[in-house]
Amino acid sequence: MPLREELLKSIWHAFTALDVDKSGKVSKSQLKVLSHNLCTVMKIPHDPVALEEHFKDDDEGPVSNQGYMPYLNKFILDKVTDNFDRQDFNKMCWTLCSRKNLDQSQLFITNDDAFKVWCIFNFLSEDRYPLTIVTEEIEYFLRKLTEAMGGSWVEERFEDYKLQLNSKQQSLNAWDFIRLVGSGHFSKGMDRQTLSMGINEVYQELILDVLKQGYMMKKGHKRKNWTERWFMLKPYTISYYVGEDLAEKKGDIILDGNCLVEPLQDKEGKKCLFIIKSSYKSFEISASDKKKKQEWIQAIQTCVSLLRQGRPAPHREARQKRRDLRLKQQAEQEELELRMRELQTANEAKQQELENMRKALEEAAASAAEEERRRLQTQTELQDRYKMDLEREKMVRQQMEEQVAQKSTELEQYLQRVRELEDMYSQLEDALEDERHARQDEEAVRKLQARLLEEEAAKRAELEQIHLKQQRAISETEAEKQELEKERLAKESALQAAMKQLEQLEQERQGALEQYQTVMQKLTDATNNTRTWKHKVAEHEGMLRLIQPGSKGPQMITNWGPAAFSEGELSLREKKWQEMKNQAQ
Repeated sequence: MPLREELLKSIWHAFTALDVDKSGKVSKSQLKVLSHNLCTVMKIPHDPVALEEHFKDDDEGPVSNQGYMPYLNKFILDKVTDNFDRQDFNKMCWTLCSRKNLDQSQLFITNDDAFKVWCIFNFLSEDRYPLTIVTEEIEYFLRKLTEAMGGSWVEERFEDYKLQLNSKQQSLNAWDFIRLVGSGHFSKGMDRQTLSMGINEVYQELILDVLKQGYMMKKGHKRKNWTERWFMLKPYTISYYVGEDLAEKKGDIILDGNCLVEPLQDKEGKKCLFIIKSSYKSFEISASDKKKKQEWIQAIQTCVSLLRQGRPAPHREARQKRRDLRLKQQAEQEELELRMRELQTANEAKQQELENMRKALEEAAASAAEEERRRLQTQTELQDRYKMDLEREKMVRQQMEEQVAQKSTELEQYLQRVRELEDMYSQLEDALEDERHARQDEEAVRKLQARLLEEEAAKRAELEQIHLKQQRAISETEAEKQELEKERLAKESALQAAMKQLEQLEQERQGALEQYQTVMQKLTDATNNTRTWKHKVAEHEGMLRLIQPGSKGPQMITNWGPAAFSEGELSLREKKWQEMKNQAQ
């Protein structure tokens, strides 16, 4: 970013802060104070009469921003050089605008940290006034801040915030940006000191162009002793201080395209050595470990390479690339919108053309119908006239037959007239034939249009039938669903009843089983008792039994011998035993 654009952003904040009633204008007395402070901070000779001379035609009322810009450019910015402290310049503008716009009680950060965030906002904001920062640059800063604090970036949290931001606006102003950082929404779990250190690290990189910093040992040029120094790498210099508080600066290593940085072998008890060869002097430096050594060598080589190619610092180049990409995307979006509008206009024109063609066809059809009516009327008139001419010629022929001898010459004239009339009739027939062909062509066009209309009507009817089928299917599905629900409820009721009946049958089966066991016990006892008595009778009476008359069929064999009972009695006993068995089950 050119120096003038950087200065204008901070001056715009200061000018806006002096606009108390937000009318876009500031009194000349306040502008005098602002101009004097700007000249003092930027080390420019101040001419108090120049402001009065510049606005001598506008002595009454305040001065607008547009009116102050010519004076600012001519008497201040055109004279400025890069030999002043930009941090003092930014702090002066910050002092003017922060009192009016910043509420320190609602912030999780100090006033110094808020100032650094304000400077970062000016660096990342768009080159449009009023100044705003887009969501892409907000995400870039929050990512770097999270990395500087040693935390992990939570993509989902920023996506939620982006949705909230897009629902309200597309960007933030400086004070909303400071409140976003100071609220601690994206630094949860971090204390104030960690957040402040993270802001300071990002501030040093983006605003102070500090590409790398840290403690290393440096070999002296006169005494040749090794001393620990705090080194700070910037695009054009490497400065080294007594401590990291930057209170006492010991020197600078000027970088240019001819500088070289090379690793060295360990010597004098020092390890991780490398040397920086500038145009006027060489510096031997010892890093704390091999990783730090390689990082410093790589960082210095990157700066030298950028100087050789005439390119800015990496973060400034990356910012410009992001802006160029946004401008390209914006141009592509505008081009796409323009093409869409052109296509829409072309579509509307096409629709209008089709409508005009339809109207022209309708008018042509009406004109053809009117022409057909006229043609028929003309043909009828010609036929009537031809009939009258024929009748007249017939009368003339009769008269000429009576006077054929006397009027041969008139006969020849009459024949000539008849031939002319026949030619005229032939031409009339040809004309009627051409008209008939034209009528047929027009009728074909009309039929084509009618067929297209019928196809459109059929398509609409088909779509209507599909819609009705869908509605009917939805109704049938709903009815089937209700029927299935009723059937399910009925089956559940039947299932409950069956379960109750099953439980009842189970209870009855248990009762029948107990009864069967009781009967079987009684039968066993009776069988045992019968056997006992039979044994006793057999012992006392032997095998004596009465012989009764029986059937002549074959005798049955039982446990007590043959002919104890007949086959019919056996069938009855088997039937009773089966009934008892069924009852027991």
